[in-house]
Amino acid sequence: MVFPYPLPLVPVPVSATAEEGRMPVATGFRIAGPAPAATQLIAAIERRSGIRLVEADGGAEIVLRVDSAVAASEGYTLTVGDRVEIIGADDAGLFYGFQTLLQLLRQDEDGSWGFLRAQIADAPRFPRRGVMLDVARHFFGVADVKRFIDSTSALKFNHLHLHLSDDQGWRIEIDSWPLLTERASASAANSDPGGFYSKDDYREIVDYAASRHMIVIPEIDLPGHTHAIGVAYPDLVEAPVLGDDLVADSARLGQPLPVSGEPYTGWGVGHSSVRIHEDRTYDFIRDVVRELTEMTPGPYIHVGGDESLGTPQADFDLFAARVTQIVVEAGKTPLAWHEMGSAGDIAEGTVGQYWGGTTAEDAHAAEAARFVARGGALIMSPSNAAYLDMKYSPDFPLGLDWAGTIDVQTAYDWDPTAVLDLPDAAILGIEAPLWTETARTWTDVEQLVFPRAAAHAEISWSPRAAPERSWESFRERLGAMAPLWKAEGISFHPSAEVPWSAR
Repeated sequence: MVFPYPLPLVPVPVSATAEEGRMPVATGFRIAGPAPAATQLIAAIERRSGIRLVEADGGAEIVLRVDSAVAASEGYTLTVGDRVEIIGADDAGLFYGFQTLLQLLRQDEDGSWGFLRAQIADAPRFPRRGVMLDVARHFFGVADVKRFIDSTSALKFNHLHLHLSDDQGWRIEIDSWPLLTERASASAANSDPGGFYSKDDYREIVDYAASRHMIVIPEIDLPGHTHAIGVAYPDLVEAPVLGDDLVADSARLGQPLPVSGEPYTGWGVGHSSVRIHEDRTYDFIRDVVRELTEMTPGPYIHVGGDESLGTPQADFDLFAARVTQIVVEAGKTPLAWHEMGSAGDIAEGTVGQYWGGTTAEDAHAAEAARFVARGGALIMSPSNAAYLDMKYSPDFPLGLDWAGTIDVQTAYDWDPTAVLDLPDAAILGIEAPLWTETARTWTDVEQLVFPRAAAHAEISWSPRAAPERSWESFRERLGAMAPLWKAEGISFHPSAEVPWSAR
């Protein structure tokens, strides 16, 4: 089997040397190393090839170990010669090392399996490599979220942002405000079924993500995108603001307009707001943040802040200052969409998430820069390159196109430090969000996410100046992912831009 580039790996490592031949692998080969890494690798190799390894204390063909001296945090070295040795700088590095090993596992024409021989040294470019799943527009259960964690952590993503509330539904159990799930969780976009995560469900997701070295970031979108809160507690939310754009878009799409106290199943934005001058609103937010904090070991609580089109700027400024401070008082770092940077007194250290274009408009750039000026940093999610819910092409049946169409090359050809005029150190990394207005099934989700998530994985992990960091190299290496994704049951979109491998 001959590949046009030295090693068919995504994301491309910092340093990789291909060597002649393969190391054969067969049932009964031994693996030695710490759990859960050894257990996870055994299961993954069996799914990929049908070959079952056995755990051993020594004399193994595959050896896993941790040594902080080999690389920076999350880094690893991988050697495939007469045996395999993966050394992680930490447990996460060991996990990422065996994800790379799985990509080296190849089947020959005679049906035998082997690892491509190589020497690899690797570590991430950015500490923050995220994906977002919107479970508010359409709800997806625990099993689906676990699948999402498996498939994205395999690409070395390490943060999962769950968009848990929006106009269409509320998705997380809050003991102190029980009507949120009793009255506001059953609805979804397109009048599809809703749902919610019990606290045990949420903890199960958090624990599962941690086992794959992913940090969960819960988001409660505020002060806009809050119509569902008003379905449960009408006294917390203002009457909908029915702007001309909302009315026109609803008519064009054949969707209903929002009505106070009734579930909203359309896609329109900007019509809702919590009551910013009511003390009870902040009692509600404190309770929600407190209960999320109790269940969330990660450092962030995301408080939204986007598309509050019906909220006067003075009210928005007041709200932004109060909500970010509530998160700080709960012991977490507030995270918000970049519009919240328009408020002068957001809490020190608040992290912004930029979703403007790769060519930043002045207003959006100024809002994003405010987070840095206040001692925070930025996560880059430019909507015309990183949004996974945009169509691949104008005729693609899924997705939207308000930010443009995003084929795989467009998803690949951008850089997080080149969008805004800020120091590189101000950029924590990236996030690729999936909004789910049009994603009604799990197959829809995977079609939109894969293969574009692989492009974002390489952008966030691999050095910008690496020799193989080019579209021509990437598309060939990406094509070699097809057998692995098929073995894992991932329903990826077979874009014609990519030469997909059959073996």
